[in-house]
Amino acid sequence: MHNVPTMINLTPKQLRKAADLQEKIQLLQEELGQILGGEVSSPVETTELGKKYKFSPAARAKMRAAQKARWAKIKGTAPSVLPTDKPQKRKMSAEGLANIRAGVAKRMAGQGKAPATKGKMSAAGLANIQAAQKARWAKAKKTG
Repeated sequence: MHNVPTMINLTPKQLRKAADLQEKIQLLQEELGQILGGEVSSPVETTELGKKYKFSPAARAKMRAAQKARWAKIKGTAPSVLPTDKPQKRKMSAEGLANIRAGVAKRMAGQGKAPATKGKMSAAGLANIQAAQKARWAKAKKTG
């Protein structure tokens, strides 16, 4: 890849030469404008460098609705069509959650990895944790 010089990388001599060339270009454009009887714009002025395209509100609304529909399809829920000031928090359906988990498992299998599984706790293990917690609370209440 070519190393393109930027304003920061230029030497003072190169900057002076660039400024001189720019001045010559402006003088030639003024001269051309006098000959043609009007102003001649520079090529830099005619191109819209750095201009960002702005979508219309209608286009943004369509994009927003399409994105909501895509997420609703993934989650297995119906998209909300009513605009609100605050976004409504929706619970994901069990089917939607299963769809997401299946997709993750499929992607992980494609990479040769096993998906993480939730560990199950036995009833005895849960009872031990509950008993220890009750003992800690009793001790904390006793000491104040």
